[in-house]
Amino acid sequence: MDRLDSAYDDIARGDDHPDGAHAVSDGPDAGPTAGVWTGVSPKYVWPELIGWVVTGLIVAAATTPLWLLDRWWAYGITAAVVVIFALVAAFTPRRVRAIRYQLRDDDLLLRKGVMFVRFVAVPYGRMQLIDINRGPVVRALGLSDLKFVTAAAASGVTIPGVPADDADALRDRLVGLAESRRAGL
Repeated sequence: MDRLDSAYDDIARGDDHPDGAHAVSDGPDAGPTAGVWTGVSPKYVWPELIGWVVTGLIVAAATTPLWLLDRWWAYGITAAVVVIFALVAAFTPRRVRAIRYQLRDDDLLLRKGVMFVRFVAVPYGRMQLIDINRGPVVRALGLSDLKFVTAAAASGVTIPGVPADDADALRDRLVGLAESRRAGL
């Protein structure tokens, strides 16, 4: 984790990319996931925060009719909802910093999560479609989400918060890799 923490210091300084996106290189003995990890843009914190705050406000507002019961626990439910969503919002920047991807020789490796870490490997030869999504908030920040469609029905691999120019270049590169891997099958 020390490598990631030092990379987060680099992010705060904005050393690696004009949009704040960054890369972290593991040491040579770091195992099968060794290599250059690219993180999403720190700007992606804002769409995540907005989503959690709006959801929290809606859920808290939905608990207010309980106040008509004039019981102490009705107010407690609303307070608990507010505290839970405030905690989730407080940890959102850390969760966004933990989203990283790596282009390896045969596949794309995606890492998400802090407490429950998830690694997903998507073989280039199995990629059927690479979709770029730009919602209004994400587009205003100059970011994009890359969604990968594979032969598996349950695959929902998405790299959120990629700077728009990088997303276009990454899509083109991955399409080229996918075409070359499928031709070799």
